[in-house]
Amino acid sequence: MVTRKKNGRSVDGAGSILSTVSGPSTAQPPSSLGSENPVAAQLLQKTVAGQQLAAQMPFNPNKAGEHGSAATTPQPGATHAPSIPAATASTSTETIASAKVGSGVPPVGVDPIAGPLDRVRADASGQRLTTNQGVPIADNQNSLKIGLRGPTALEDFILREKITHFDHERIPERVVHARGSAAHGYFEAYQDCSELTRAAPLAQAGKRTPVFARFSTVVGERGSADTVRDVRGFAVKFYTDEGNWDIVGNNMPVFFIQDAIKFPDLVHAVKPESHHQMPQASSAHDTYWDFASLMPETTHMLMWQMSDRAIPRSYRTMQGFGVHTFRLVNAAGESRFCKFHWNPVQGTHSLVWDEAAKIIGADPDFHRRDLWEAIEAGEFPQWELCLQVFTEEQAAAFEFDVLDATKLVPEEMAPLMPVGKMVLNRNPDNFFAETEQVAFCSAHVVPGIDFSNDPLLQGRNHSYLDTQISRLGGPNFHEIPINSPIAPVHNNQRDGIHRQAIHRGRVNYEPNSLGGGCPFQAGMQGFTSFPERSAEDKVRGKPEMFADHYSQARMFWNSQTAPEQAHIAAAFRFELTRVQTPAVRERVVATLVNVNPVLAAAVAHGLGIDVPAPLPLATNRPIPEFKPSAALSLLARPGNTGIHTRKVAILVAAGVDGVGVRAIYASLLADGAVPRVVGTHLGKVKTADGGSLDVEISLEAGPSVLYDAVVVPDGEMAVNAMSGDANALDFVRQQYRHCKPIMVVGAGAALLQAAGVPATLPDGSADTALVSADSEALPKALAAFKQALAGHRSFARETDLLPA
Repeated sequence: MVTRKKNGRSVDGAGSILSTVSGPSTAQPPSSLGSENPVAAQLLQKTVAGQQLAAQMPFNPNKAGEHGSAATTPQPGATHAPSIPAATASTSTETIASAKVGSGVPPVGVDPIAGPLDRVRADASGQRLTTNQGVPIADNQNSLKIGLRGPTALEDFILREKITHFDHERIPERVVHARGSAAHGYFEAYQDCSELTRAAPLAQAGKRTPVFARFSTVVGERGSADTVRDVRGFAVKFYTDEGNWDIVGNNMPVFFIQDAIKFPDLVHAVKPESHHQMPQASSAHDTYWDFASLMPETTHMLMWQMSDRAIPRSYRTMQGFGVHTFRLVNAAGESRFCKFHWNPVQGTHSLVWDEAAKIIGADPDFHRRDLWEAIEAGEFPQWELCLQVFTEEQAAAFEFDVLDATKLVPEEMAPLMPVGKMVLNRNPDNFFAETEQVAFCSAHVVPGIDFSNDPLLQGRNHSYLDTQISRLGGPNFHEIPINSPIAPVHNNQRDGIHRQAIHRGRVNYEPNSLGGGCPFQAGMQGFTSFPERSAEDKVRGKPEMFADHYSQARMFWNSQTAPEQAHIAAAFRFELTRVQTPAVRERVVATLVNVNPVLAAAVAHGLGIDVPAPLPLATNRPIPEFKPSAALSLLARPGNTGIHTRKVAILVAAGVDGVGVRAIYASLLADGAVPRVVGTHLGKVKTADGGSLDVEISLEAGPSVLYDAVVVPDGEMAVNAMSGDANALDFVRQQYRHCKPIMVVGAGAALLQAAGVPATLPDGSADTALVSADSEALPKALAAFKQALAGHRSFARETDLLPA
């Protein structure tokens, strides 16, 4: 057998090392993963050493001693020493160091929890007073008020943390965002942003701040599937040298409601219906659409939810947004409004609905697996943090209210300013200890970051903190290692369930003299709230601008490409078809009439009803008209990382062109893709030249929806065999239907014909994502295939478009 090599090293089976499912039956492991990535090399060493360690114990030698008289003399357990420490590691990235995760030299055979209590002893001598997030406190004598004689502000997170902790000093799954995945990494600033903010991560060019980022679905329980239609959470914890700062957002820049008082209603409506607890992780049911249709402020968010944004291809290929308007405050006390944007370097890519639904059955851990595999292989996900900065005067001139969370600020009105990048370079060692126990809160801010009066944000600031107390067992959740800041914590909060710190001395109050006055308040070096003027009556209500529910929904619709618009209409049709109450369906369509008549007509047709009259508007003010914004289309962001981490299936059967397969495999691997040799079952297949190939995964374990593209190699005998295999035929049909790149070499074209896959687009033009070539022209064909693989899908294949 001729083995394809890269720089003299075998790469056969490399795709299986880069994956977490299946692998060859008996083949030797590769000696290279086809690139110079040092983390990939560590992954290979870890995997090989782990396999060798397991092979040293072909059976349990102690089992016989568990029975009869031999059981009266227990024997020590059988052990074998690993050849390298990485063989027993949780992750290949454990040697990556940071101020949060440690030195990068993991302790082996050591349990630091069992060490001396000095590791948790705390003393505040000479230290500033801080919050539990390590944020220095400027004033510990007064709560934040609206004027010296005014009411206390709900946004006073220092007051609420202190009182809440006190309330719980005598002592389950997240309600929303229960299912998530996370990773460690760092944020690196591009420049000194001190003119805008004194926030520590943005203090100087090149400064690195450790981060922990968690991505999640919203509606489903912890055991639900990854690829449901849903909003995705996008939360980042910065471990700054002035305390922890959390940007707790979503992959969509707007939200359903305008005031936090409606959040319990929204969640109750979208969760499984209370009488029978169905459906799981889905908004396609009566109670949700009943609520949404009676709350027209949800319209803009519904457009996003029904778009392809709600079914991302990967956590790594979705944007993140802080959603709300925040304040940036510099050292001089000057304030500007700001919105936070995370833009993925790999671009924004989505699934299609049929594919997403099938993935739920094929691999419900699809997004979790994808993130883990990429980091393990050293393909570190990256996002650019961009600030959208505008003054209060500019905000006052907008035709919408920036305190309304159902509105966004178009990039054309306030350009994005890239200020740094986030790189996720280390997987958690333990899912529960880190990913499950991490606690985010929108009120976790540091000096230089402050809140606006967004009523949804104000409520979130309380809710996120309060929910952690129930979920993590008490007020000391900040002492769980993943939540603890790298900045020192010194305050007078004591006791409570699961307290870890052992405080020296007898002082637990301020002011004091018995502790020398420590910890002491930091004065102007600590967090100070921006002194926004407010002289209005206390009322319950919303500003008049909040009554515009449709202008930005129209802008979003008009900013989508034709395929994206068709997908939105299809999503509304699918969701409302599952609704049983006709009045609810009609009310939703009446809402859509206010967005776009073509959209409303398409959804009405799909439901078999006439287009109803539009819902009445909530205001007599003219509805603003916004120009389309190209940035709102997924297709505007293809990314710049080429084919890195794209998964490519290479279909094989007996008689396949082995030389061609190895050439394709090595070429894809060299450019960062993850090829897999896919056959009917594991084992070896004979090649046309008399050699053999190891199948890495079977068609049933690795169906079409798990790959970004497919290659059908040359080999008449192999193609004939696959043409009679229903699984192989379905594989290429679904690759075509889901608009993915396909490459066929020589006789491989016959498999497409057998599957009924057309050679051209529906309009008769060439399909650039369907590449066909003879074996002799393989390099040119591979280049064209890679170009298609690096971009967005071939949506030109779709025929279910809306009328122009």
